[in-house]
Amino acid sequence: MKARRIGLFGGTFDPPHFGHVAALRAAAATGLFEAIEVTVAGDPYLKRTSGVQRASVRLEMAHAAFDDLDLVTVSNREILRDGPSYTIDTVRELAVTASDVDLIIGADLVPQLDAWHESALLRAMVRVGVVPRPDAATVVPDGWVHYEIAMEPVDLSSSFIRNTVISEDDLRRFVPEAVIPLYQGAKR
Repeated sequence: MKARRIGLFGGTFDPPHFGHVAALRAAAATGLFEAIEVTVAGDPYLKRTSGVQRASVRLEMAHAAFDDLDLVTVSNREILRDGPSYTIDTVRELAVTASDVDLIIGADLVPQLDAWHESALLRAMVRVGVVPRPDAATVVPDGWVHYEIAMEPVDLSSSFIRNTVISEDDLRRFVPEAVIPLYQGAKR
């Protein structure tokens, strides 16, 4: 019997940072979910040219950042799948055991939803929990059922961390302590 409402928080997580942690805590605090799955993209087709770390390293960093959070489980399902990582494929898999699957995404990504792989089917299958982002208005394309996940926006991104030369002490301001040795080891 399907009885679970699952939140799906997917991403590249290169590296996972305090903004991700805050979003997951806020989603868990809504009381909407029986579980939240963090899914690490195996082949992030929209970021192929940005030089992201190997999937195994990003998975290890995600475990280090999120394993202790309430309701959260880190998944390797997209890493195990061949080819590009598409959210619709993960939603299909989760729908086998879940009565409802909600996407949890940042407001900065919401305008792109209609460009996602099989977006019409995805739109019919999910609700979208929108996490506020600084300077990003929540403009949801027509037809998507959505709601806001209340939290104070965090002005941080993985690309900022990757593209900024920062010391280990500075890194502590951006990522959980357990992520630092994994991130620095992968950068060498």
